[in-house]
Amino acid sequence: MKERVGVPTMAGLQSSLIDYAVGLGGGVIYSLSQALTGSGLIGGIIGAGIAGATIKGARGTAIATILGFQSIVGSISQAAASAPSGESDTM
Repeated sequence: MKERVGVPTMAGLQSSLIDYAVGLGGGVIYSLSQALTGSGLIGGIIGAGIAGATIKGARGTAIATILGFQSIVGSISQAAASAPSGESDTM
């Protein structure tokens, strides 16, 4: 399918707003499940799984994929930020 750029239509706007609302719903489900299971890697995996399973079809697949990517990037960033820098605080 060839994607085009064109004038926005009401149907296109409606479809985009529905996608946005589904994304918000997936985010709420993810946040709630991650709050219950912890904010670490395991909590992220469980949260992404629950959100992806709750939102059915291609949108659920997209939500789980994006949340999985976000979880691992966040975990790696946290690990890098908490790693000792090798510099001493004493003078």
